[in-house]
Amino acid sequence: MIADAPTARRRPWPWPWRTLDTAAGGLAVDLGLYAVSTIFAAITAVTSTLLPHRAWGAVAAVGYLVATLAVITQLLLRRHRPTARLAGPGARWTITGLTWASTALLPLLWQSIDRANGRTDRAQEEVLVVEHAGTRLLEHGTPYLGPDAIAALPPAEQLLGYTPYQPGMAIFGLPRALIDTWWTDSRVWFAVGTLLALAVAVAALRATPATALPAQQAHRRDAALLRGVQAATVLPICALTLATGGDDLPVLALCLLALALAATDRPGRAGLAIGVAGALKLFAWPVALVLIVWGLTRRAGTRVAAGAIGLPVAALIPAMLVDSDALTENVLRFPLGHGLVTSPAQSPFPGHLIATALPAGRLVAAALLVAAGVAIAVRLARRPPRTAVATTLICGYGLLAAIALMPSTRFGYLLYPMALLTWAPALHRPVDTPTTALPDLSARTTSA
Repeated sequence: MIADAPTARRRPWPWPWRTLDTAAGGLAVDLGLYAVSTIFAAITAVTSTLLPHRAWGAVAAVGYLVATLAVITQLLLRRHRPTARLAGPGARWTITGLTWASTALLPLLWQSIDRANGRTDRAQEEVLVVEHAGTRLLEHGTPYLGPDAIAALPPAEQLLGYTPYQPGMAIFGLPRALIDTWWTDSRVWFAVGTLLALAVAVAALRATPATALPAQQAHRRDAALLRGVQAATVLPICALTLATGGDDLPVLALCLLALALAATDRPGRAGLAIGVAGALKLFAWPVALVLIVWGLTRRAGTRVAAGAIGLPVAALIPAMLVDSDALTENVLRFPLGHGLVTSPAQSPFPGHLIATALPAGRLVAAALLVAAGVAIAVRLARRPPRTAVATTLICGYGLLAAIALMPSTRFGYLLYPMALLTWAPALHRPVDTPTTALPDLSARTTSA
């Protein structure tokens, strides 16, 4: 067998999870999601040491509580009137949308308005960093400060002088560079970008009309898609991040869009989507690499790579021409721990614990990270992913391993693997028989 030939016939999740996820038409997991999220938001509102997080929790706890009560009502309706519309899939989609609005968009707008009115505790540092990058891009042609300019800042401000993102991220800071008001807060534009990317992804995956599928398949498709959307929107780690910082959400949404386009056999567009994500943040680059390998199995590697590699490179060239040293300081030296200041990202994952607790711990953690990367590379070489489902699972588990082993990381980065792994079942196609560059020997072996 050469690659993932049986993947199209294999469910991306084990049967116990499928059984739980379909219990009471999906409402059982909905109830657990919203109930646990209510508790999480309430605890955050009371105990968090970050003031933007506390403000988010106070609003989001109410939104999650209302969603919990709504699902309880749906369960009661389902029990007494199984055909009631309010207990059906359409109502679940509505509750998901309203919950995202109340737990992510509402606190985001509230904090943006408070900030515009003078509150200084209504945004995380990344919001300021992106907006400063937008101002520098507008005024100097590059979003980055050079090492000398950062060194000249007061010590307490040097961390904010760094822009550890790709040049495209500064676009979200441009509105604030033009006018200072609540709707130019970079989080507002992060939310707009996230919403647009997710909407296109959902439309792409629902392009096959439900009437063209057997009823059971259509129901499973929509249920899996709803669960994937919930993981990228109402899951607390995503709602909290969007409301208080937000820069990761459009990157995540573009990754999900790229994988959705791959699932619908549009490799060129998938490359463009992941290329835009890669022009924003490095987290999209591993996904781009796996997508290129997927493209090679369909004789479309060049089409995927054109966007996946071309767009990030095109974004880097102007910054390199204006000030290559500033680009290197922000994009390479600082993330690798060789900047004038160190990153505050220090969540207690294995990589960080090893780096701080063992002699030569950073070398040990780096070696483990490299070993994980080599293992994934060997897997890609020996069994390249032939379906979008397999591609997404490799990306999800690969990023999970990387986040766990990086010496400097954040708890919030888990939103990437969590959303990717939940998105995978939504990419399963009723007929998923790719045209591959290599023959499918497993099919011949089975027929023999």
